[in-house]
Amino acid sequence: MPLRPTCVAAATARRLSRLRPFVLGLSLLWTMGAGAQSLVEVYEAARQYDATYLAARAQAESAEFRAAQAGALRLPTVGVGASSTRTESDPPQGPDLSGTAHQLALQARQPLFNRSNGVSIDQADKALEISRAELANAEQDLIVRVAQAYFNVLAAQDALNTARANKTAIAEQLASARRNFEVGTATITDTREAQARFDLAGAQELAAENELRTRQLALDQLVGRSGVTPQPLATPVALPTLTPADPEAWVALALESPNVRRAALAYEIARLETDKARAGHLPTVDLVGTLARNRNSGSLFEAQRTAGNSNTASVGVQLNLPLFAGFAVQNRVKETLSLEEKSRNDLEAARRSASLGTRQAYLGVQSLQAQVRALEAAEASSKLALEATQTGYRVGVRVNLDVLNAQTQLFSTQRDLARARYDVLVGSLRLRQAAGVLSPEDLGAINGLLAR
Repeated sequence: MPLRPTCVAAATARRLSRLRPFVLGLSLLWTMGAGAQSLVEVYEAARQYDATYLAARAQAESAEFRAAQAGALRLPTVGVGASSTRTESDPPQGPDLSGTAHQLALQARQPLFNRSNGVSIDQADKALEISRAELANAEQDLIVRVAQAYFNVLAAQDALNTARANKTAIAEQLASARRNFEVGTATITDTREAQARFDLAGAQELAAENELRTRQLALDQLVGRSGVTPQPLATPVALPTLTPADPEAWVALALESPNVRRAALAYEIARLETDKARAGHLPTVDLVGTLARNRNSGSLFEAQRTAGNSNTASVGVQLNLPLFAGFAVQNRVKETLSLEEKSRNDLEAARRSASLGTRQAYLGVQSLQAQVRALEAAEASSKLALEATQTGYRVGVRVNLDVLNAQTQLFSTQRDLARARYDVLVGSLRLRQAAGVLSPEDLGAINGLLAR
């Protein structure tokens, strides 16, 4: 039988809906193929590829159907039953009482009062909220992981560039020391010191190259594509200020974070479990109904004057009241009360942990911002110190080792400054994560700091 056009269209729509995330991921990866990629582009690609986040999203979707299953406890249940019974009788005396009975019955039951079922539905709704909180937590974790991997690559690139610049400067100083030794204005010590520094710079360059490859692999694995190229920070770098500036404001936000909300919902579920245990003493009331079709034949039913076909219908209210269950209900209540106390303490621990983590994250960002300001001042001072040392070396009041030390200090300061700037950006995201307010929109603000 050919499918109707409407069925074909519906099936096609379902297939397209399943392929939509895959197509979106391919389109993002295709656009990432040309030039450098922004932080937002990398995040959108990782959102369609990262297995940890996709697993959390699938878990959240399954919770919706689990809640719907619990909601079915309020709805009626309908079933069909059929039976066929043959009775044989061979008495030595008296009439034959053999016969056959067939029955087809439609049975329905509608709960009218069942406290346990009502509590189970409430628990399923709370569990659905927990799954949504866990999904929000997974999304925030993905944002931080993407930003960390993104800026790790940039930091490794800066470290490699600094190592190469340092090596080039040392090579120039080595060549100068060799020329001065050949003309007799310097000793062999200057040449050997420069050579040692050059060899060390070569080893540092190799280590920086390996670090960059390692960081690049981590970012590629997160996105699902090789050769992802992050955009560097625009110069001059202007890091955003911390808003709000009051740590207590961040702590107040943290008390509503997904982790705290999940613990609070778990506590409510534990309290509902106690209510469900106490419901073991309560009655249940159901509305039941049956509609049956009977067919009887044989001497047994003829004697009873019930032969032939008949229809029967019944409707009624059924009450079940438990009287004694071997103290199972009482012990179950005591168990749930202990578990309720555990959940209450878990909630308090989650609140304290969120408060402590937020304060630590806030202080960490403040410390990093102070480090950036100090390193910016140190960079300016190191440049002036290098210029003065080079001038002193040319006039003979400074030795080659002084120049090498000044160069190393400048390049190390520049490397540490770049790393500290990236740490400030990632630290601000971690602070918002600790407060539970991190969202993909926060990446847009950082994205504006990148070079176009």
